[in-house]
Amino acid sequence: MKKIVIVFIFLMGSTGISQSKLVDLRELSSEFDYEIRYATSNNFLGETLYDCARCLLQQEVAEALLKANQYFCELGYKIKLYDCYRPLDVQKKMWAKVPRATYVANPYGKGSIHNKGAAVDMTLVTLEGCYVEMGSDYDHFGREAHIDNLNFPEDVLANRKVLIEGMRKFGFNTIRTEWWHFSFRKNMSYPTMNEPLPCDR
Repeated sequence: MKKIVIVFIFLMGSTGISQSKLVDLRELSSEFDYEIRYATSNNFLGETLYDCARCLLQQEVAEALLKANQYFCELGYKIKLYDCYRPLDVQKKMWAKVPRATYVANPYGKGSIHNKGAAVDMTLVTLEGCYVEMGSDYDHFGREAHIDNLNFPEDVLANRKVLIEGMRKFGFNTIRTEWWHFSFRKNMSYPTMNEPLPCDR
């Protein structure tokens, strides 16, 4: 299948102009589910932040995610994406609403790995697309979302174990407060970007 590469150009302060290439995950595989929440008003801000529902990632990150999804498919699941690349301006809107680094990365510091196209927010569904219980909704800001919270039924803990251990196998790291968030381990080599999603393609 032909791969479509979308090129973003961004400024890096006084260092001049550089390029970073992101790929559209839909062009690489049809075996993912999607619910890009920030392309709807069904999110913690209650407003639509993206003009279209796209999942863009660094090439290396997308390839690792493909391998992870193949692994999950063999177990009877597949990946459902909530968020991928996120422009820095969107990060600033989130920070204005919830200025707590525990749950929202500070855009005026290092920013979010989402701003680099090197992180995904995701869950698992069955191969038929059915819901898999993880103990809380996506973007739930509370103890129920923490991965070190073991106060759940055995099936929820088992589901989280499959998700977390599976993603770690393919180079993705977790954060303590969000069971759905996974950052690719080489993320600091990628630049922070602020280009909007290319919704006209």
